[in-house]
Amino acid sequence: MRSKSKTILYSGFLSGTLDILAAIVIYVVILHQTTAVKILQSIASGIFKQEAYTSGSKMAFYGLLLHYFIALVFAYIYFKIYPYFPILRKNIFLSGLIYGLFVWVVMNLIVLPAVFSKLPDKQFDFPLLLSILILVFCIGLPISYITRNFYEKH
Repeated sequence: MRSKSKTILYSGFLSGTLDILAAIVIYVVILHQTTAVKILQSIASGIFKQEAYTSGSKMAFYGLLLHYFIALVFAYIYFKIYPYFPILRKNIFLSGLIYGLFVWVVMNLIVLPAVFSKLPDKQFDFPLLLSILILVFCIGLPISYITRNFYEKH
C-alpha cells in the first residue's frame, strides 16, 4: 500500500529523472548541441541568472535540485486535480498527453517568460515538437500512470 506522499514523490522523481535523461540523451549524446552541465546550469539560471554559468558543477547541482522540485510540483498538482477531472481517469494515454501539453504550456508560456526577460521566438518546428514529446512521454505519462494506480487501489 502506497501513501499519497510516496505516490507524489515517486511520480515526481521518476518523471524528473526521465525528463532530464531525455534532455541529456537527445541534446548532448545524439545532437551534440550542449553538455549535461550546461543543461543543468541553464535550469539553475532561472534563479541565479548569469551566475549559474560561472560556478560549474555547483550550479549544475542546483539546477538538478530545481529540476526535481519542478517535477515534484507537477506531480503534486496532477495528484490533487485527478479526482476532479473525469477525463483524466478515462484513458492513461490521453491523460498523459493532456498533462504533458499542460506542463509544456505552463513552462513555456508562463514560467519561462516570467523568469527570463528575453527568450527566442517559438516556431512550430522539430525542436518545438521534440520538447512537447519529451514532456508528454517523460512527465505526462509517468505521472498519470502512477497517480491512476494509486487512486484505483484506494
